[in-house]
Amino acid sequence: MKRPVVAVTADAVTANWGVWGAIPAAVQPWTYLTKVAEAGGSPFLLPPMHEAVEDLMAGADALLITGGADIDPARYGAERDPRTFPPDELRDATDLAALAVAERRGIPVLGICRGLQVIAVSRGGTLHQHLPAHAPTVPGRHTLRDITVAPDSVLGRVLGGSTTGQCHHHQGVAEAGEGLRATAWAREDGVIEAVEDPGARFLVGFQPHAEEGGAEITGLFKAFVDAAW
Repeated sequence: MKRPVVAVTADAVTANWGVWGAIPAAVQPWTYLTKVAEAGGSPFLLPPMHEAVEDLMAGADALLITGGADIDPARYGAERDPRTFPPDELRDATDLAALAVAERRGIPVLGICRGLQVIAVSRGGTLHQHLPAHAPTVPGRHTLRDITVAPDSVLGRVLGGSTTGQCHHHQGVAEAGEGLRATAWAREDGVIEAVEDPGARFLVGFQPHAEEGGAEITGLFKAFVDAAW
């Protein structure tokens, strides 16, 4: 039986490529791809090319919106805070277009970190542009955060009533957006850590980097891929 094909959003960055330096490349951390494969899916990178989204998403059985840069605040009607990083217009446009196709087709969607925020913004939600208490203590290293989970939710069925997440972000969801329900919160201050669409086949946004967690949290990937069968 064919494994579900999972589109994984990618960044356009400058990379060192063998003897070649400063080569433009479409990349994403390997852990996203391995977690999809371990969960039974076949991942492929969806490059930040808006014009290619419709064709590529036609062959996808599910969509994983990965972490990345801050979303352009103009997309949720806000002025840019000085602490918000410069927007990546190609990535914003591609992620939102891929999400629109996935929702139109009714295929499963999982958003991680920035992916959660993309889901919220796509539904008219808003973001906190800077949350000092949630910003990384050490850039490039995740911070463990205790999270309370609604038991009557997809996350609740997978993770139980609480979990510990690997976090690396300085922004978060302020308003979830139309049709979305907040289903997880930071224990110390109540900041939204997850949203879901109860009416969708599977549409979950999760702030922590589940791809970096242990078996108790990477079960989210199994639930996501299983929903694509």
